[in-house]
Amino acid sequence: MSQPARSSLRKKSIVPNVLLGIAVVAILGGGAWWWTSRKGDAAESAYRTATVERGDIRVAISATGTLSAISTVTVGSQISGQVTDVLVDYNSEVKKGEVLARIDPSTYEAQIAQGNAQIANAQANLKQAQATLANAELDYTRKADLGKQKLVAQSDVDLARAARDQARAQVNASQASIRQQTASTQTTRVNLDRTVIRSPVDGVVLTRSIEPGQTVAASLQAPELFTIAEDLSKMKIELAVDEADIGQVKVGQNVSFTVDAFADRQFRGEVQQVRLSATTTNNVVTYPVVVSVDNTDGTLLPGLTVNAEIEVSKRDNILKISNAALRYKPTGEEATATATATQAPQGGQNRGSGISDDLVRVAGDLQLKPEQQAAFDAALAALRERQAARMAQAQQRGGASMFGGGPGGGPRTGGNSSGGGAMQAQIRQRMAERMQQDFAPFRATLDDAQKQRWDGELRTLLGAKRAPVYTLVNGKPEIVQVRIGASDGTSTEVSGGVKEGDVVVVGERAKE
Repeated sequence: MSQPARSSLRKKSIVPNVLLGIAVVAILGGGAWWWTSRKGDAAESAYRTATVERGDIRVAISATGTLSAISTVTVGSQISGQVTDVLVDYNSEVKKGEVLARIDPSTYEAQIAQGNAQIANAQANLKQAQATLANAELDYTRKADLGKQKLVAQSDVDLARAARDQARAQVNASQASIRQQTASTQTTRVNLDRTVIRSPVDGVVLTRSIEPGQTVAASLQAPELFTIAEDLSKMKIELAVDEADIGQVKVGQNVSFTVDAFADRQFRGEVQQVRLSATTTNNVVTYPVVVSVDNTDGTLLPGLTVNAEIEVSKRDNILKISNAALRYKPTGEEATATATATQAPQGGQNRGSGISDDLVRVAGDLQLKPEQQAAFDAALAALRERQAARMAQAQQRGGASMFGGGPGGGPRTGGNSSGGGAMQAQIRQRMAERMQQDFAPFRATLDDAQKQRWDGELRTLLGAKRAPVYTLVNGKPEIVQVRIGASDGTSTEVSGGVKEGDVVVVGERAKE
């Protein structure tokens, strides 16, 4: 065989070997990657996790109630009699003063005629009395003159004076009788006018309780003839709110509600009044809350049952986690390992409440001037230095912290000691006093509006509830104390030891 042939054969034998080597290396690398990924997946698959997200939380209180008109007027009758005409029906639109019904007026017309006759008789008696009085006046005048001349006895003068006074009294009595009869007749005229039932307001007839020919008896109380809703373009809802939630309800809060009649629509309203008249039913205390509703299109009807939600709080663009993360607690060996790890945080870092970070956020919202920012930075540096010193002491004592002994800077949550709450209150009070001292120079540089906002945010931070959550670090849960805020039942606002994107543990998977 020639030399070129042997060289070509040798080249052909080398190429498969190279390809085979490359394939082996690829297989080994893929296997190593798969094994590493499998170990990581196995570690993480032991836990169910959720991610710390940034979003909005809307807190609402659920309640039920009934729709009604803003003003509902009951039209009754002040007199008794037989109904002769009914001029309106259900849903009739009426105007103020419009005739709704009539009652037989014949009785009152007869009484007016009788009253007029009695007035005429009294007037005749008055004229007679006046004539008698005029005669008595003349008689007394004559006898008085004669008496001065000693031409008549004094007794005759006295009798003439008495007759005159009696005639005057009779005139007064006749005049009083006329006034009495006139007043009685006027009362009858008023009752006659009441035989015509008129609408007191503009509105819509909701109910009608009479028919023509029916007898109305108003001897004890006014019978209800009609119910009129004054204006259905504006309506109200009376919600029954539980005593546990009533403290969060304020005038002006937004309300969304649905009614079964229009299940595909959601309506809006606003809290108008929180009434103080509590109602107790089966040992359940509720308070009435009045919600005003715009019903310009006339869709809503009086009497509909309402399922409402009162928006008591809305937090925008905040960190939130699943509520399951707040309920999770490690079990078994993981609980022991986690407790041991939290006794000595790596690098001396405090992943606790992070109140200094929150103070930075609050100060950022105040739009500080350079001199104000400098005062804040100085106070914050002192605070962080003291936190670091206390953290070092906490590690020496075996994990006790500046916040009352819980790992990572949170309050101790274990145990049922009755003094735990009082101790935490004392700790918060001491923290508040120290904060006021440390940041007093900075606060002095603020204007009134900034001071008010700073004080409010500081009270919120110091009074916030704290809870432990477990972040997944290198496949292991690590405890972190966070401050919790508003919750909508699914997610809860958090701040402190977590940031957006952190993975938190919400549960453990069953081991195979």
